[in-house]
Amino acid sequence: MSTGQPSSSVRTRVPNLSLLDIEPLRCPRPGPFTHMGVREKPCGLKGTMQRKRPSSVLPEHHAAFTRLLEDPVIKDFLAWDEGLRASDKYLLAMVIAYFSRAGLLPWQYQRIHFFLALYLANDMEEDEQAPKQDIVLFFCDWNLKKVPEFHKLRYEFICSMDWDLRVTREECEEIQAYDPTLWVWGRDRAL
Repeated sequence: MSTGQPSSSVRTRVPNLSLLDIEPLRCPRPGPFTHMGVREKPCGLKGTMQRKRPSSVLPEHHAAFTRLLEDPVIKDFLAWDEGLRASDKYLLAMVIAYFSRAGLLPWQYQRIHFFLALYLANDMEEDEQAPKQDIVLFFCDWNLKKVPEFHKLRYEFICSMDWDLRVTREECEEIQAYDPTLWVWGRDRAL
């Protein structure tokens, strides 16, 4: 006898209605790396060769970075990171590179963009989790409830850069050479 109910062996799962209210993030999937070229070898095998990326860092991005260095929270963080585990000169140069790739106008950059870019630089270059956790917790004022929002914004920031997160040492040195007297370029772990 059929009651119109599914049998116990064929239970259907009803989706959680609260999850349906969340708008999905629209972010393109990572495409092919823009810094790699592909060429055919005579034997038919594909090989790769490095292509030098033209610098997209403008003086306005340097100015935005320098302006943010005057922010009291950023100053406090840089002073707090005495061991330079989360903010040495190369990681800070990567922040400027990410500013140039994110597509915002230089005057639009705020404190959150600095911490997002610094987090991503650490994520790309460092193996330790502790400095990344320090960045997030320092920005969130040690409030764990704000951490998920930080990571959501981090994902959106990555999307705004079209997943182009790789920054070479040469690019970092070029960024530092633009204004070699800037005080943050003295933040060298090797010293």
